[in-house]
This record gives sequence, C-alpha cells and structure tokens, in this order.
Amino acid sequence: MYTLYAATKGWLVSCEYETRAGAGGYKEAAFEIIHPGAYTAFRFETGVHRVQRIPVTEKAGRIHTSTASVAVLPLRRKPSMEINMTDIEMEFSRSGGAGGQNVNKVETAVRLIHKPTGIDVRSQSERSQLKNREKALSILVAKLESLHEEEEVKKHALVRKDQIGTGDRSEKIRTYNFPQNRITDHRIKVSWHNIEGILGAGKLDDVIADMENAAKGNVEPVAA
Repeated sequence: MYTLYAATKGWLVSCEYETRAGAGGYKEAAFEIIHPGAYTAFRFETGVHRVQRIPVTEKAGRIHTSTASVAVLPLRRKPSMEINMTDIEMEFSRSGGAGGQNVNKVETAVRLIHKPTGIDVRSQSERSQLKNREKALSILVAKLESLHEEEEVKKHALVRKDQIGTGDRSEKIRTYNFPQNRITDHRIKVSWHNIEGILGAGKLDDVIADMENAAKGNVEPVAA
C-alpha cells in the first residue's frame, strides 16, 4: 500500500531488507522512501493495523483477523542523539536477491544489534558492506530516537497536544474490513470505502488528507 502510494507520487523507494513468511507474504520488511514530504504523509501510520477477511480456503464463511505492526521513522540528516559504538554488536552475511554474481559471494549484508535496548536492524540493499553499515546505523539511530520520543510522549500524555498519536506502535489504530468494504481509523473515528483501491492500488490521498485535517482539528467524526 505504501510503496504503491509512493510510486504514484514519483518518490524513490528502496527495500532495505525483507523476510518472507512460510505461508507467503512478508514476515518483516523495511523500506526507505526518499522525499521531503514522505514522513509528513506517513507519520500517522505507526501502530497496529488489523485486517478482517474471509480467506478463499474458509468453507464456513468465518471472518479471520490478522494484524501488521507498522513503524514510520524519519531519517534525519543530523541525528539528535549519539550512539556509543561499544554498545553495538555487528554481524555480516551474504545478501540475497538480485544484484549479480557478487551478491551471494561477499558478505555485504549488515545486521546491527544495540545491546542496551535489544533493537536490531539490517541493511542489504547496497552492494558494499560499508554502505550497508552506514545505512543500518542511520536506521538504528532513527529507531532509538523514536523509542526516546515514545517514552517522552508517555510521560506527558495528559498534556499532549497531538490527539491522534504517532508514537506508540502497540496501539491498534485501524481496521481493514473486507466483507464490509470498509477501512476505519479508530483514533479519529472516520471510515473510508474502496478497500481494494486503497490497499491494492495505494490510493491513500483521502486517508492522508483526513488524518492531516484531524490533526488540525478540522474533521468531524463519522460513525464507523
């Protein structure tokens, strides 16, 4: 959904790493979207997205529920915090996927583990180990900054000006209900239809516009 939306805007998208699930689809993935307006567009997407659907293999017509956790992190030119490199454990491995003969022979993929927090990040999109290490480090800094911001938000939750929420990735924020062709954001209590267009074609303009308007206090909640 997000990569398709970015493509319609002409934004540059690269996959930093991905892990496929045994039954198909993604188990985990990280994408970098490069454009000055990318973070503003996606900043309200952090949280748990719930999908309700009836699989083709479901003979009794029961609705199955699954979830996807999304974290949107800004990659700043000048990080607001410094990392002690002695706190980082570094691992190297061979990259997978396209990239020519070199990709599977040289250990260019990088995994960084921040020992104090247990946060780990990976990068395998670049051809050189050095570039992947730099990219992984920037992602790690972004995650640590986000973690710090989440902790600050929780400390000051009662006086928080932003009532929508952009920080807590354990918060259930949205439901995609296929039987009813409806997407509902639980924070602003607004619903949209055309679920195939939004999820399948990345037509997020109305969703993003309503989230922005709600942040400014301009959206009247509608019944889900």
